[in-house]
This record gives sequence, C-alpha cells and structure tokens, in this order.
Amino acid sequence: MGDRTAFRTCPLCEALCGLELTLDGAGAVTRVRGDKSDPFSKGFLCPKGATLGVLDGDPDRLGEALVRDGETHRTAGWDEAFDTVRRELARVIGRYGRDAVAVYIGNPTAHSIAGPLYAGAIVKALGTRNLYTASTADQMPKHVSCGHMFGDPLAIPVPDLDRTGHLLMLGANPLESNGSLASAPDFPGRLKAIRERGGKVVVVDPRRTRTAALADEHLFIRPGTDAFLLMALVHTLFAEDLVTLRLDGLVNGLDDLRALAVDFAPERVAPVTGVPAATIRRTARELAAAERAAVYGRIGTCTQAFGTLNSWLVDVLNVLTGNLDRPGGAMFPRPAHAPVYRRKRPFTTGRWRSRVRDLPEVNGELPVATLADEIETPGEGRIRALVTVGGNPALSAPNAARLDRALAGLDFMVSVDPYLNETTRHAHVVLPPPRPVQTPHYDIALTGLAVRDYARYSPPIVALPDGRPSESGILARLALAAAGTDGDPAALDEMIITSTLRKATEMPASPVHGREPDELRKMLDESGTPTEQRLDMMLRLGPYGDGFGADPDGLTLTRLRTEHPHGLDLGALKPRIDEVLCTTSGRVELCPPTCAADVDRLHSALRGHRPPEFVLIGRRHLRSNNSWLHNVPELVRGSNTCTLQLNTGDAARLGVAAGDTVRVGSRTGSVEAVAEPTDAVMAGVVSLPHGWGHDRPGTRTAVAREHAGVNVNAVTDEQEIDPLSGNAVFNGVPVTLTPVRA
Repeated sequence: MGDRTAFRTCPLCEALCGLELTLDGAGAVTRVRGDKSDPFSKGFLCPKGATLGVLDGDPDRLGEALVRDGETHRTAGWDEAFDTVRRELARVIGRYGRDAVAVYIGNPTAHSIAGPLYAGAIVKALGTRNLYTASTADQMPKHVSCGHMFGDPLAIPVPDLDRTGHLLMLGANPLESNGSLASAPDFPGRLKAIRERGGKVVVVDPRRTRTAALADEHLFIRPGTDAFLLMALVHTLFAEDLVTLRLDGLVNGLDDLRALAVDFAPERVAPVTGVPAATIRRTARELAAAERAAVYGRIGTCTQAFGTLNSWLVDVLNVLTGNLDRPGGAMFPRPAHAPVYRRKRPFTTGRWRSRVRDLPEVNGELPVATLADEIETPGEGRIRALVTVGGNPALSAPNAARLDRALAGLDFMVSVDPYLNETTRHAHVVLPPPRPVQTPHYDIALTGLAVRDYARYSPPIVALPDGRPSESGILARLALAAAGTDGDPAALDEMIITSTLRKATEMPASPVHGREPDELRKMLDESGTPTEQRLDMMLRLGPYGDGFGADPDGLTLTRLRTEHPHGLDLGALKPRIDEVLCTTSGRVELCPPTCAADVDRLHSALRGHRPPEFVLIGRRHLRSNNSWLHNVPELVRGSNTCTLQLNTGDAARLGVAAGDTVRVGSRTGSVEAVAEPTDAVMAGVVSLPHGWGHDRPGTRTAVAREHAGVNVNAVTDEQEIDPLSGNAVFNGVPVTLTPVRA
C-alpha cells in the first residue's frame, strides 16, 4: 500500500488549524502541511502543527497500559489495568468515603473530543466534590466574571478580529501562543490585517513580546497591576463623558460602576502601573473614538491576584464603548454543537468549600492551589486517591514541588496520559490514549471560543489494533470502573443519549419539543461509534442542526463529514446577547456585587503599594504548549530555551552577564537558571517559561530529559490566589535574585 493523503484538525493548541497529512503504507505520518481547503485556517501552519507526525510516532509514547510494580511500571493487559482501577478505587471509597477520591483534569483534555464528553461522567460516577482542573491555573477568572455579568460562565466574548478597527490586548501574546480564549488560525495575519485596513493594535505587557513588536503601540506595565490600569480607563470614560451604551435596556449597574471608578484617576494609578497618566487618558479616548473596537485580556491578566477584576473590567470596557455583542467588537461565538435552548440558572459560587483552607467551589471545582493541602492534611475527607486525565500538575501547579511530593504519598493513583511524565510516574495505573491519527477529533471546547463560527469533524485516519481501546472507550470504561462496575462502555453512551433526548423533547424551545425520544434515537446513525452518535445528536440539536428532520437542510454529522471534510464555515460572528443572557435580571450586570466588593481590596493595594525589588512573570514559546511538546526534538531547539530573562540594567547592577547562572528564590523554594539579559523586559521584572523541569527520576521522556530546564513553579506560591476564582497567581510573584559565582 503506497502513500496516501488525509486531512484533520490540529489538536495541539487553540488555533483550530486544518492539516494535510501524508502517510506511508504502515500508517506513519511522513509529511504535514496546512490544509489550504480549510475555510478557517486557509493553509496556515505553525511549527507545532508541522511536527504532528513526529509526536504521533514518538517512541516514548505509551502503547499499552502500565501497572506499578514496586518502584517501576510494567506493561499490563487492559483488563488487568481496569480491574486494578475498579478494585483500588472501591477500596478507598469503602474505607474513607467518596470525597477521598479526587479528579484532576488537565489542559490537553480541552483539545480532544473524548475529554469534554466523558470527564463529567467520571466525576459523577465517583460522587466526589474534589474536582480540580487546569482552569484554576489558567482562565477561571474569565469564567467567574462572565458568570456574574452574563449569567453563564461559558459565555466568553471574543474579539471579532476580522472586522475590528482597534484592538487593545492585555497579557496576551498570540504570536507565541497562537491565541487563547480566542481561537483564530493565523492570529498574526489577522493582527496585520487590522493595521493594513487602517486600524490600530495596542499591546499592554511587561515584556516586549513578538506580539508587542508587531503592534502599533506597546505599553509596558508592572506585573500584577492591570486592574489599576483598567479601572483608570473606566474612570476616564466616565470623567470625560465618553461612555456609549448600545445595549439599550439590557445593562444594569452603570451608576454603581461610575461610583466605584471615581478614586482611580490615571494620575493616581500611574506610579503603580508604570503607565503615564497622559498615556492612559489617550488610550481611553482612542478606544472610545474607534468606530469598532475590542478589548481582549488573556492569561497574563488571569493569573494575577486581581484576575477576576481584570477579566470583569475587560468586558466592562467593551460595554462602555458600545462594542459588546457588536460586529468588530467583542462577540459571543455560536458553536454548532451547543443548543441555544437551555434551562437558565443564575451563576453562583461557593456551593461547597475546601476542607483545609475553606476555599469556595467555583464552576463545580476547587482550586488546584489547594490540592496538596487536601492530600497532605490528616483528618476526615483527606484525599487518598487521585484520577488524572491529561495534564502535568507536578510541573504546572503553584509550588509544584510540594504537590509532586504529595502525589508520592497517595494510596492509589490512575492516570490517562500518553507519557510517563513528572506526574504520571506516581500513578499505580497508566491508561494511554491512542496516537492522534488513530483518534477522531471535533473541538467541543474550542469552537465555543472561535472568532468565526465554524465546525469540522476529523474521523480516525489509521485503524486501532485489535483489542486497543479508543480514547473515548478508555474514559467511558474508567467512568464505569469509578462506579464500581465493569459493564459495556457503550451502555454509558446509551444512557447519556437517552437522557439528553428525553430532556430535549421536554423543553419548549427545543426543535424536538413534544416528540418521542425513541423515535429520535432511531434516527442516529447506527453505523457510527457511540462517540459519533453523541456528536451527531449534539449537532442535530444545535443552532445549525436539522432538528432531527425539522430542517431538512440542517446540519448532521454525516453531512459535516461527507460534504465538508475540510470544515464548514458558518459565517462571521452574529449579535446574540438575547440568547446568551441568563442572569436573574435578564440583563448584563455591569457591576456585580461580588466584583464591586473586591474593589475594596484594590483600594487597599493602591494605598499600600510597595513594589518588591523583583517580580517574576511566565512566558510562552511558539514551539511549546506547556510541557506537552518538550519530547519532540524539533520543538526544543532554537529560541525555545529555558532561560531567565532580566532587564539589562538590572543585570549590570547585579554583575550578571549572558550565560551566567542566577538563583531565583521565593517563599516556596529556589531554582538556578541561565541568565538572558534583554531590554525586552521592564526593570524589576524577570521571566521564566512555563512547563520545564524534566529532571525527575522514573519518567520515560528521553528528549525532554536531555533539555530539562528548570520548573518556574518551584518558586510560585500556592498560598497566593485570586480569591474570587481561586486561580493561582503566576504573574507578579515577588522573588529574589542571587548571582551564582563559579
């Protein structure tokens, strides 16, 4: 059998790029190019996507289940592995209760079809309140602010990049990250297009990143002070009568917000932020004067002590300038698989609290910053077992060294992961998903954040070997094992399909209201896998779906797969605030009480501001996605290096030259890193990249180990969180610098 060509969506970041793959007769990927026929990405390809074949064929990738045997792991049959999981979870639950088992869901899960479909079933089967995810080390503040403002924590506005004329970005570096909470293939090209059509791009960042270098204007800002800048922009809009409200009758809290902003004049916050007062006022005026503008804040604004206030104020500015839910502004995507009918429940937090630090639940989970507390602290409810699905919290959590030690003390741990990495080396059972080319793909999570409505389904390209479970099969069987049974995984899917169809027929706004669930069930393609049947059901019930025959021209999985193998462009983003809002009032809550109360903390910080000598920030590399890709040789070369960037003036004062070793210390520990003096960072700011530290025993990632680097989260502090969201603080971390003399 000779070479063949196949097409699929890249699963390595949030950009949703289409790929053209060439495979040899054995099913190995020999070439990767951008899919020029994809209507969204149009052939764009980044260095990460270009190495998908290397990742797919990585010899360190696990092909069989592993079971711990003393201090090492051995290959085991799938039945033995799941029998062990079922037995050990039952033992822990029987002795200590359901909350003695915790679940951690990592970032890679959002880049799959199986993760969003089955992770909830695992948590529900366990019946535990101890759910932790990468969200509280990343974007949870955005969920909280949107929950309070719009009633739905998943209703996140994204910048309408293709139609805006003015983009203000804070804490975002899409030329390195490819974009986040704003899925956009060729983000760099889209930014250039804004400038080419006469618009302006402004970047606010403590580093002159590649994105900042591309922008029309770069504003240096001291890490952790974005909330002061944003509040000063709000102050200026009110003080200079620049507010424009276009959501007539749909906004509450305007006067309350005006009162909150009174004390944050640009002149008062300028000494704290490092942004001159005149620049703040000009920025507000230009934002208000732009015909179409959007404000976009990303991970740099979320992973701060005021993460939720930052996220809230970003969308406050979009509302005050008349740009929320408006073409060219910040808009709500309409994913094809998500029904617009739903039961609208007001957003709330704190339905339960963590045992040790009394931290509130947010979005059904607890902060990963307290996971080590819950494992280490004796007493009723102590975590004794852990299920991890993707991710690498032994590197990515704050004070990761402490969590790493805590994982070693668990009674039982099971991990779904393709590698034996810094986290999964602690697992008693490792369940590896198949290769990417053996796995179907549909972006359930990420199309809800796309800057253009779009859908694409990628079927498996290479068949699974006999007896090898799919990723969906692994997660479904894990959910059954968590429930203490060993039934057919397809039964779980059948239960979910039946329940979803029954609820859909009961809801008046549903396209299948009043119909018989059994009739609808028979319309799903029996030749498809259970996962495909579930996706078909979701598409049929979605806003573009056929409504199970109600709209003969509507979308089904069969139509998406056969008629649009390169993806389906569903058009530019559309105003849809009426579909989105589910607050109690039915309006945008511009000044939610929870956010308003937290402004007192902002006042206190403004009054008592005493900046430390040095603060630490993270950074991203174009050739990296957290720790995922450090075992790909092509992605650990060139500029993708784990160095400590520091300002050239600070380096000269400390007597540090390029290549010298510097010890970075904090309350939680220290690391020694190679210095890289640069004018790209502000004075008093140092930067280490995220996801490194591959020097632990018991891992099987040879390339990563050769390029170990140091773990920035050895010096981040699990005690420092944004109180409204529980999100970890990774930016603005006070540190000390000590030259290490030879």
